[in-house]
Amino acid sequence: MNITVVGRKCTPRDSFKERADKKLAKLDKFFGDEANAKVTATVEKKYQTVEVTVENSGMFFRAQAKAENMNDALDQCVDLLIRQIRKNRTKLEKRFRGGAIPDLEAAEEIEEETQYDVVRTKVIPLKPQSVEEAILQMNMLGHQFYMFRNAADGNVALVYSREDGGYGLIVPQE
Repeated sequence: MNITVVGRKCTPRDSFKERADKKLAKLDKFFGDEANAKVTATVEKKYQTVEVTVENSGMFFRAQAKAENMNDALDQCVDLLIRQIRKNRTKLEKRFRGGAIPDLEAAEEIEEETQYDVVRTKVIPLKPQSVEEAILQMNMLGHQFYMFRNAADGNVALVYSREDGGYGLIVPQE
């Protein structure tokens, strides 16, 4: 697995990078050498945040944790990723056809979801808007996300509210 460690508002120490390599080695049993992992560490006043994103065969696995200590947050992230993978084991096996996650069968049993229930379908008009207009509309509706047609390029996009108080923009890649 290729691991990249990045710091926001900080420079991660070599000891943290070594710990990240060691902890993410636990994920090697699920992913091969072709997987890419990005570890982002952020230092705030009272806590530290670690975000781990693993990309493998077009599938993304992401976990984020906050703790007083950066190492504790990293441990929580790795545990969350392992739980995500094990919980969705059956669906992932179908997706990867047993090849991309070889030791998934050996993973311990965790209750898995068998079906997703769609309880509501909503049809929305996609009128061209700027990103700022879409964020304003999302806030006025009190939603966590809002889909719109970006007036700048004509593509469908999605804005969302992040836990840290900022906003995110998701754009499709063709």
